[in-house]
Amino acid sequence: MSGKLNLRNYYKGLAAFFILGIISFSSFASDYQLQVAKGNTAYSAGKYKEAVQAYTSLVTQGLESKDLFYNLGNSYFKLNDIPHAILWYERAKRLDPGSEDVTFNLNVANSKITDKIEPLPEFFLKRWLRNLTGLYSVDAWAKSGIAFLIAALALFSLYVASRVLILRKLGFWTGFLTLIFSVIFLLFAWTGYNSLISEQSAIIINPTVTVKSSPDEKSTDIFVIHEGCKVQLVDHIGNWYEIRIVNGSVGWVEMGNFEKI
Repeated sequence: MSGKLNLRNYYKGLAAFFILGIISFSSFASDYQLQVAKGNTAYSAGKYKEAVQAYTSLVTQGLESKDLFYNLGNSYFKLNDIPHAILWYERAKRLDPGSEDVTFNLNVANSKITDKIEPLPEFFLKRWLRNLTGLYSVDAWAKSGIAFLIAALALFSLYVASRVLILRKLGFWTGFLTLIFSVIFLLFAWTGYNSLISEQSAIIINPTVTVKSSPDEKSTDIFVIHEGCKVQLVDHIGNWYEIRIVNGSVGWVEMGNFEKI
């Protein structure tokens, strides 16, 4: 009898846990929608600082989404804060590289910055692969690869199980083709993931930044960059970061001059 009661209490506790979880999630989703609506209303009314505050409150909670970052970029752009607009557009692009709206607005924002730096020539195959993998996010490539892998397994099962010759041929060749696509998509996901974790980029947020030859304030000034310029973070020593810009020039700047994408 006591065993049944204990089991009953266990199921009651489990049910209560799930109910509390559902209530907490619903409350969280409601708060998220409320803050987004608050930001959208402020943006529509031309109150861009309030829109930034509403959207930023969600970011500080650890939320990430292309639309949220895109809205922040738009709000900063309206405030004529071009460096932070570029920062948030770049963050949105990382989550959804194929978004035409994000790419268009990012290009508009970049046209307003001081530095117009010509990038180094790039081997066409490397450029082609980078552009291709950048069409979709890492998650999108990975999900497509897994979906095609499951489809390939199903088709190979048809090949093994079927006694009809035409179905066996269909299962084998379409399964083989689907498997090839799965490998390609997973390879794109792996390439994109490696690019994300190995390449750290940042946006210069201070109006004018003098780049040094070494991580020392007294070292030689080698070139100057301006707010909105995108840089690659190569290395760091203490509060100093070695950066590289698209024309291949490298140097050192102090933390506080940029924000990481």
